[in-house]
Formats: sequence, structure tokens, C-alpha cells
Amino acid sequence: MAHFPERRSLSRRLKPYFTVFDPALSLILFLLLCTGLVTLSSAGHDFPGRLEGQIRNIIAAFVFMWAAAVVPPQTLLRLAVPIYTFGVALLLAVATVGIIKKGARRWLHVGVDIQPSEIMKIATPLMLAWYFQTRAGILNWKSFAVAALLLLIPFGLIAKQPDLGTALLVGGSGFFVIFLAGLSWKALGALFAAGCAGLPVAWSMMHDYQRERVMTLIDPTSDPLGKGFHIIQSTIAIGSGGVTGKGYMKGTQAYLEFIPERTTDFIFSVYSEEFGLVGNLVLLFLYLLLIGRAMMIAANAPNLFTRLLAGSVAMMFFVYAFVNMGMVSGILPVVGVPLPFMSYGGTALITLGLCSGILMSIQRHRKLVQT
Repeated sequence: MAHFPERRSLSRRLKPYFTVFDPALSLILFLLLCTGLVTLSSAGHDFPGRLEGQIRNIIAAFVFMWAAAVVPPQTLLRLAVPIYTFGVALLLAVATVGIIKKGARRWLHVGVDIQPSEIMKIATPLMLAWYFQTRAGILNWKSFAVAALLLLIPFGLIAKQPDLGTALLVGGSGFFVIFLAGLSWKALGALFAAGCAGLPVAWSMMHDYQRERVMTLIDPTSDPLGKGFHIIQSTIAIGSGGVTGKGYMKGTQAYLEFIPERTTDFIFSVYSEEFGLVGNLVLLFLYLLLIGRAMMIAANAPNLFTRLLAGSVAMMFFVYAFVNMGMVSGILPVVGVPLPFMSYGGTALITLGLCSGILMSIQRHRKLVQT
């Protein structure tokens, strides 16, 4: 009997570490992951161990999500500068002594091969949110100019590797922080005009394979058995699903191996063929719920840092889903962006898990963070 108070005291101390998950967000993630596993079991029918590997990836992502959820936002605020600086230093190391694979210098060998650009998907919005928090109440055009520079440094280093897909995700996550911090519509208009005017310069700086992807997007039939093959087969799969789909594990495009990378970047094609328009609407609804919940957390966040960070994560989810679905549907160039919580892969899933954990941390600590 004498030990009971001790046990109760221990349980009270441990309880906060097991009640960190936001119920609504957790349910949405669970449904998306289950949908992904069901689709992957069909898409990866001839990839031994692919489903088991994804389950291991989910467990790893869960651990990282839990770790991020228990870290208070105040700690994230203090770590923003060191994480960003460390990430940029790794990108510089990649540019000088990085490993080249398939013509791209994206990896760094430190016992194992790592891809530092993944760190910047979180480090960049974290840094920008910290910067605007320190400038709260005194924002001017110089503040936004400095923020743009902080964004352009990792964006430029990643694009130079080249890794356009990751550069777009990093650029998008950082841009949304700047936009949510109060960037005026006039400034947005000026940026849009400058971007349009700079398109010829950007085109001249693109690598040959990047220009080929854009041209393939415009007319994939120009090389139907070569560079246009992926897009053509993907759109055939999506269209052939019809309204209700061909049924689970009955997609001919997937089973006859016409769809490329069908367990990773093109898993949406497999899903669309098997579950049709109805399944696509359900999936879109789940993503809308995910983004909506993240935006609610952002709206209820207690200070500028947490609002900007949560808002950026919400829009990152949107960019992931929009770019992937647009890519496999033939309305955007193929840039290698996975479908969030559905595509096979450990690195992207861990990144998304960390983002989800950050949202849960902000929601859990919203009454504790001092404004």
C-alpha cells in the first residue's frame, strides 16, 4: 500500500508525454495512412517487402511526430537559428564534397548517405517564423527583404544540386511564412510581374532534363515511348478509373506495369484507377480536413511565431498534395514530389511526421505560450 502514492505520482509525471496527440489531427492522419497502405499493397504487389517497409517508415515517423509534439514551442523558437544555420552548413558541404547520384549532387556521406535538403523543409519556415517574431511590431520593407534573403539562400543551394522538387517545397514553405506575416498584395503583384519578366532568364538557367520536362508537359505525345511515357500512362490510369474505379487490385495499368514509380510519386494514378472519381473525392476531402485542421491550429495559436509556423505547415501539406496530383495528372511538370502520407518512402514521411508533431505541440501548448 505504501507504494501506491509513488506509482500514482509516476503516472502523473508520465501522463503529459502520452496525451500529446491532437485527436482530430491524429484521426485524419490515421485515415490517410490506412488509405496509403491499402493502395500500396496493390501498387507494390510485385515489390517484396514494400508494404512491411512502409509500416516500419510509419513507426519511425510516429516516433519523430511524438518527439516533436512533446517539445514546447518556446524550445522550437530557441532552436530555430541553430537548426537553420546547421542546415545551410550541410547544404554548403553538399555543394563542395557531396556525393553525385544520377547526375545530381544531393547527398552527403557521414557514415550513411543523408540528404540535407530535407532538413530545410522545416528549418526554413522555422527560421522565418523566428525572424518575424523578433521583428513583431516593427515590420517594414527591409524586414521582408531580409526574410527573402533567408529564403533564397537554401532555395538557391538546393536548386543548384539540382533538386527542383525539394527547392519548390522549401521555397513554398518559406514563402507562405512571409505572406502570412503581412506581405502586401502590391508587393505580391510586383513579385509576380518580376517572375514573369524573369522567365526567359530562368529558362536559360534550367538543366536540359528540366527543360525537357516542361516541353513534355506541353506535348507528351511528342515522345510517347520515351520522356512522355510516364505522363501518358499516368493519365490513362486516372481516366480509366471512371466514376467508381475498377476495384481494389484490379487496375490494369498498375498490374501490367505501365505506371512508373507506382509505389512512390505516381501512387495517385494507382489509387485513381482502382477507386475512380468517388475515391478521389474522398481523398481530396481528407486532405481538405488535414489542411483545415492545421489552419485552425494556426488561427488559435498564441503568438506570431506559432501562427506563422502552423500556417506554413498547413500550406506545406497543400503544396505537397497539389503538386503531386497535378504532376501525375499532366497539369504540372514531373518534379518528384511524393503524395503526403501515401507514397512509399521514409525520409518524406518522417518530415511530414515532424510537421504534424509541431502542429500538435502548438495546439497542446497554446495556453502555456506567453504572447
